[in-house]
Amino acid sequence: MSRRIPRALSLAASVAWGELRHDPVRSALLGLRMLPPRARRGLRPVERRLAARARTAGPTADPARTAGTSGPPASRVPAPAGRVIRPVPGRVLHLVTNGLPFKQAGYTVRTQALAEAQRAAGLDPHVVTRIGFPVAQGVLDARPLQLLGGVPQHRLLPLWLPYGQDAALARNAELAGRLVERLRPAVLHAATDHGNGRVALALREAYGLPVVYEVRGFLEETWLTQAPGRGPDDETYRVRRALETYCMREADLVLTLGTAMKAEIVARGVPEERVLIVPNAVDEAFLAPPPDGAPLRARLGIAPDELVVGTVSSLTPHEGIGTLLHAGAELRRRGVRLRLLIVGDGPERAALERLAARLGLRDGVALFTGRVPHAQVRDFHAVLDVFAVPRTDERVCRLVTPLKPVEAMASGLPVAASDLAALRELVEQEVTGWLIPAESPDTWADALEVLLYSQKRRHEWGASARALVARDRTWKRVATTTHEAYRALGCA
Repeated sequence: MSRRIPRALSLAASVAWGELRHDPVRSALLGLRMLPPRARRGLRPVERRLAARARTAGPTADPARTAGTSGPPASRVPAPAGRVIRPVPGRVLHLVTNGLPFKQAGYTVRTQALAEAQRAAGLDPHVVTRIGFPVAQGVLDARPLQLLGGVPQHRLLPLWLPYGQDAALARNAELAGRLVERLRPAVLHAATDHGNGRVALALREAYGLPVVYEVRGFLEETWLTQAPGRGPDDETYRVRRALETYCMREADLVLTLGTAMKAEIVARGVPEERVLIVPNAVDEAFLAPPPDGAPLRARLGIAPDELVVGTVSSLTPHEGIGTLLHAGAELRRRGVRLRLLIVGDGPERAALERLAARLGLRDGVALFTGRVPHAQVRDFHAVLDVFAVPRTDERVCRLVTPLKPVEAMASGLPVAASDLAALRELVEQEVTGWLIPAESPDTWADALEVLLYSQKRRHEWGASARALVARDRTWKRVATTTHEAYRALGCA
């Protein structure tokens, strides 16, 4: 047996014991994730329910000790004992929550794509994930160092993990400090959430390195969409917002994805000149001619003359997939030969499948594929006639610009999207797609019907969408922007 397995078992046991004493929901979730794959498959619905409860439970830190937005003492992670280092110019340490290949999401795809593009641009990026990842997610055979796409991925895997967010982040900073002393990076680039930002700030205190905080979302706003009955006055929300704001204000530079997000960050007290937009983007492969969609259409049982509207998305409440299902049912009622293709997984999947059945979208009319490898996403794009982003009118959706529609636009697809500020930054009305009022199934049905019956319009808008992405939203361009930002900080 590999020596990594006993270490992983020890770490998983320490996490499970801490959770069992303080949080039986998270303890049960970890136990499920440690089961063999065959046994775990049969318990997917239970796992999804437990994960949903864990997401809405709030932070593990004591809210009374972290309230406020001006950086209370509990916001600060203690600086590890460090020694003087001589930074290597151009070497970047990305501090992130999780990563590929163990976690597949827009967050992890962005981390990897940005790091690979930075490497191609002449920088020396390294990635370090949060303490305990991926063992705490049930992956026992994890290596402390893994090379992925030429980028070193470092895992912080101690024999034991202290319980509670404050203690875990202090230990995170200690182990990350040892990594800093070995690697000697010139800049610390932390991505949301605040745990990564607070660890980076602790390392700055110990080693004098500049901190870039990359705001990829407002996770307190996402939490609100997953916590029914909670509102902005909820203490958990206020704590999370305060900690995120603390990281934004304390960082040497803040990066974010779009104009609406930048405006929100500036409104929280960060000087505008310290906030730089680095949008979601695609690599060159997405701009190549799309693959032939006929083989996959045949495997999915889609006839050559059927029209397909779909999305690639995490199946969470704010993604608004229910609106798309209702609109699809209405189009079918009108006689449109339509299929709906839903690629992805998440806590809402079971409920959405039940809704599709109630709406009469049986027999493969609404296809739920589950999560697919990122390398296969373009194969599913090739099946679609229209890419849909039916996000709900939640604050997080008005602020945060998603990655998936950018990839679809690069594949030459017109995008039908909810008419929200963050999506207006991507979709130009009747040029690259159509903006439709959110949560209005009948209006969505009307707009999609026009699009589906105009092949010329779809092709023209898809070509415009691809040209826009090729011009403004490639990882090569984003890497250049970050390189210039690091240079301005004196570290590249």
